[in-house]
Amino acid sequence: MKRSILLLTILIFALLFSKVHANFDVKARTVILQEFLSGKILYEKDADRIIFPASMTKIMTSIIAFDLLKKNEISLDDKFIVSEKAWRLSEAGYSSMFIMVGDEISVENLLKGIIVSSGNDACIALAEGIAGSEDEFAILMNEKAADIGMTNTNFSNSSGINSPDNVSTVRDILIMSNYLIKNYPEYYKYFKETEFTWDRTGGDPIKQGNRNPLLYKNIGVDGIKTGYLAYEKYSLASSIKRKDRRLIAVASGFNTKSDRSRQSLKLLTWGLTKFETILVAEKNKTFTSIDVWQGKKRAVNVFVDEDIYKTIPKAKKKYIKVKVNYEGPLKAPIEKKDIVAKLNIFFKDENIGSYDLLASDNVRRQNILSRLLTSINYLLWGDV
Repeated sequence: MKRSILLLTILIFALLFSKVHANFDVKARTVILQEFLSGKILYEKDADRIIFPASMTKIMTSIIAFDLLKKNEISLDDKFIVSEKAWRLSEAGYSSMFIMVGDEISVENLLKGIIVSSGNDACIALAEGIAGSEDEFAILMNEKAADIGMTNTNFSNSSGINSPDNVSTVRDILIMSNYLIKNYPEYYKYFKETEFTWDRTGGDPIKQGNRNPLLYKNIGVDGIKTGYLAYEKYSLASSIKRKDRRLIAVASGFNTKSDRSRQSLKLLTWGLTKFETILVAEKNKTFTSIDVWQGKKRAVNVFVDEDIYKTIPKAKKKYIKVKVNYEGPLKAPIEKKDIVAKLNIFFKDENIGSYDLLASDNVRRQNILSRLLTSINYLLWGDV
């Protein structure tokens, strides 16, 4: 027989997301905001519109290097030689680290030159050092983009400099930013550094500040990357961490630098104040127990193999209902980590998530005599 057990009811703040969005707007052409832990999209505007990502491209350039660092295929101390192509960008008026032809520069300094100083010259030096040429490096970038689900992106260079073929969307930039933060915590720290000093060849050291304006506001922003092209105007991928919460925002098409700063801050603040995130079930912790039929144990504990977070609006108190569904009682034998039930989470009457519940232990079947006694007991008393 099919049984559905209501395990718990959690009192939470809730209101339809459409109502929370009412009268809220961000003055940019295309915008998206996500809660990191739950993955919930809190706000979006034309998020699949094709954009020129400009220097937000440098996030992927950094990811390629981080991948190789994690695999020990390169080290932070490895040095790459600066080519004339890389040097020419520093002389052409673009954002630069100001490197010179023939300089031997460590991977770590090139990464800081890319992430903090937004140096296009550093991008080419790193790309050529890793792949031999920027064209070959762009192939690596596109392969990685496809691997992580960036379905509307094509990278044609390592810096985001003007190119009609270097395109993306704010949704894809969000996917990339999420991937960066989740997979490279040991290197993501570079994105919150507010300045980098390069002891350049043949001149005084150059100290440059990070172009991300939100890093200087002491509100918990710890990344990630600005962008600007004359056609696209100003863009920003940003992330804020407050206690156990993290939000990631990406927006493009701000008219001015001031708009980029104020509107991005407005978006992040709105996300923090209008929503909260709750931990519904904790990874590898017993969630409940379920009766077992004809087993040497009368019940088995069950768990989820991932932390389950849900983000909900704060505007009005409602309920989240959590139910366990299974065909029961469960029948022995059961193997450890067998999927034995489903955890279903409801917001109002809408199912907002369904997750596998796994057995915590093996449950062996009773011998013939014990099974007979169990069956008689069930017929007499209805007890498994």
